[in-house]
Amino acid sequence: MGAPLHPGLAAGRWHEMTLMEQLGNIGSEVGRATRAKSQGNEQRLAGAMDRALELFDLTLADNRWRGRFREITRAREVVCDFLVGDHEYGSTAASLDRYFLPFAMAVRRDR
Repeated sequence: MGAPLHPGLAAGRWHEMTLMEQLGNIGSEVGRATRAKSQGNEQRLAGAMDRALELFDLTLADNRWRGRFREITRAREVVCDFLVGDHEYGSTAASLDRYFLPFAMAVRRDR
């Protein structure tokens, strides 16, 4: 495994965030990946997807969310399916936004 793409977060700062903050940040990377996909920019897509997957993995390593692992792993699976898979779930960029955007908005509202 290579060096973390988010070294500050991987060093422990990620585990200080709430689940809403974590999912909001993941959603930002997913949004970047979906935009890159729609523009046909494979390099940007790969980078954003790698960063999103790293954040998913950091979230799954956070034992506070043990009871939410099924939801988090399913979200990771759906994102991968949409970005590079066979579209088994029928997801769209808009449906991914509908899932992730409320987390980011809730965090912004609470600040």
